[in-house]
Amino acid sequence: MLSPSLLSHLLACEALVIGASAGAIDALSQILPAVSPAARIPLAIVVHLPANRPSLLPEIFTHRCPVRVLEPEDKQLMSAGSVWFAPPNYHLLLEADRSFAFSTDLPVNFSRPSIDVLFESAADAFASALCCLVLTGANDDGAAGASTIRRHGGLVVVQDPRSAEAKRMPSAAIARANPQIVATLPEIAELVRLATRNDP
Repeated sequence: MLSPSLLSHLLACEALVIGASAGAIDALSQILPAVSPAARIPLAIVVHLPANRPSLLPEIFTHRCPVRVLEPEDKQLMSAGSVWFAPPNYHLLLEADRSFAFSTDLPVNFSRPSIDVLFESAADAFASALCCLVLTGANDDGAAGASTIRRHGGLVVVQDPRSAEAKRMPSAAIARANPQIVATLPEIAELVRLATRNDP
C-alpha cells in the first residue's frame, strides 16, 4: 500500500524511465501490459543490447503493450502515449526540451546504451516530475542514474532483488539510490497502471 505522499508523487510524474538487462524480456512482459491504453505520460526504456544487430524489442512488445512501441529518432520529441526503446549501440539521452538525443560516447558499465546515461539526462530534463524503474540485471548500470534521479527529487522504484532473475542491478540501485519503493513485478505493474492512467 502506497502512502498518500508516494501516491501523490507517482501521479505527478510526467515521464517514466526504465532500465533492465538480464531477464528484461520476462520482467517487461509483466509490466508493459499494465500501461494505460490512453497513457498520459511517455515511457523510455534502456535494455542492454548487442551492438551488432537490430533490436527486436519494439516488435516483441508491440503485441504486449496497449500503446505505440517504437525506437525514437535523434531530436524527436518525447510524447505521451508511447513506449520508446533505446536503439542498439547508441546512448539514449533526453534534452532540456524533452527531445531524444543519441550519443556514441564510450560504453558506461560496459553498456551502450547505458541506463545511467538515460536516467541522468532525464533527471536534468524532468527533475522531480520523473519516475524510474530499475529491474533485473547482472551489472551495476542504473544505480548511479537512479541516485541522480533521487537527488533531483524524482521517484525511484526498484525491483525486489529476491524476485529478480539477476539480482545485482536492483541490489546496486538499492544500495546507492535509497529508493522510495522496492517491489515485486506485479506490484510494479500496478504502479505503472496508476502512473499512466488518465483519470488518477
